[in-house]
Amino acid sequence: MPLGLYISVPFCRTKCTYCNFSSDVSSKALFQPYIDRVCRDLEQAERTAEDMAGQFERTVDTIYLGGGTPTILDISQLQQLFVTISQNFEVLPGAEVTVECAPGTLASALVDVLRQFGINRASLGVQSFVDQEAARVGRRHKLETVLDDISRLRAAGISNINIDLIAGLPGQTATTWDFSLEQTIVTEVPHVSVYMLEVDEDSRLGRELIAGGTRYHAHFVPDEDLTADLYIRACEQLERTGVAQYEISNFARPGQESRHNLKYWTREPYLGFGVDAHSMLPMNSNASRACVRFSTPDSLQTYLSGDGPTRTFVDEEGAMEETFFLGLRLTRGLDLNAVSSSFGAKAIARFQPAIAEMVEAGLLLRDGRVLRLTARGRLLSNEVFQRFISSPALKV
Repeated sequence: MPLGLYISVPFCRTKCTYCNFSSDVSSKALFQPYIDRVCRDLEQAERTAEDMAGQFERTVDTIYLGGGTPTILDISQLQQLFVTISQNFEVLPGAEVTVECAPGTLASALVDVLRQFGINRASLGVQSFVDQEAARVGRRHKLETVLDDISRLRAAGISNINIDLIAGLPGQTATTWDFSLEQTIVTEVPHVSVYMLEVDEDSRLGRELIAGGTRYHAHFVPDEDLTADLYIRACEQLERTGVAQYEISNFARPGQESRHNLKYWTREPYLGFGVDAHSMLPMNSNASRACVRFSTPDSLQTYLSGDGPTRTFVDEEGAMEETFFLGLRLTRGLDLNAVSSSFGAKAIARFQPAIAEMVEAGLLLRDGRVLRLTARGRLLSNEVFQRFISSPALKV
C-alpha cells in the first residue's frame, strides 16, 4: 500500500495565541540546518523503518507539508525538500501534494513555482474572516489577503484549496461567525476544516483560560455552549451548499476529501519527518493489523541535536481499538462486517457493552452493520472514544 509522507516545518512569522503545536518564531539562520536534517532523514527512511521494525514502502501517493508555516521557507529550501523526496521515493502520478499556508506568506515568486514542485493542494489557515478576530489571536492577515491568495493560487493552477476556521475565538459571536461562514462559502473552495477552540496547557490562550486570567483576550472567549452552537451552524451551512461533512472537523465537495488525512483515520501507513512528526507502519513480523508507531522529538533543539524517534508497538488488541475510535471519526461510520473480517467476531462482542451504552445515550447510531456518531456524538466524541480504549500500547 502506498505511503503518505508528512513533512513538519515548525517555523512561523508569529505564534498564534491558541496554537498548541510544536512550532514557534525562530531565526532564519535555523531554516537551512533544519531542512538539511529533514533531508538526511528522508534519505535514511528505509533504514529507520527497519530499525523501528516496520515495513518500508517506497511508493507514495500523498505528501503533506504542515507546520508551522512551510511557505516562509526560501524557494530553494522547498526545492531541496522535493528533490530529496523524488530521489528517495517513487511519487505516483496523481499524488495529492498539500502545503499549509498562512495567508499573506504566499509571495508571488513562490506561487509561480509551487506547481513546479508538484504541489496541487493548498490549506489556508484563515481561522476567521473578521479582521479584528484574527488580529486578537496573532494572525496578521485581513480578509482581502485571503481572497487575493485564493485568486493567485487558482491562477497558478492550484484550485484544490482548504480553508481552516476556528469556532470559539475571543470576541466571536454568532453574527461574526456567520460572516466567516458566508465568506468561506462565497470563495467556493472545495474543502473546509472547522475546529472548536482547544483549551489546554499547551497554548498561551489555553493556559490563560485555565488560570481565569484576561491576557490574550481570554475573558472574551465564548462559553462551551456558544462554541458548540457555532460548530453546529457551520455543519448546517456547509451541508446546504454542497460541502458535506465527512469527518468530525472536515467538510468537502464530492471527491475533494483530503486523501492524506484519510490515511490517519483508516490506519493506512505514513511516514513523518521533522519536529514532532509521527509515523505508522505495519509490523515486519506478521500479517496482522498490528503496527509500529514512532515519533520524532517535539523540541526543535532536541531534533537538531540528532535525537532519534520514540517507538510504540500497537498489538492486535490495540489495533482493534484504533480501528474503532479512528473509524468513528468518519461520517460514513464503521463497517462492523469489515471489523469482523479483520479481527474476528470477538471484536464486536468485546465492544458490545460500550456500543449499547453509547447508543442508549444517543451518541452512537447503529444502522444495520454500520456504526456512526450522531450529531451529539460528534460534539462529545472524546467521551465516546474513551469507551473503546482499555490499555496503553507498549512503549520501548
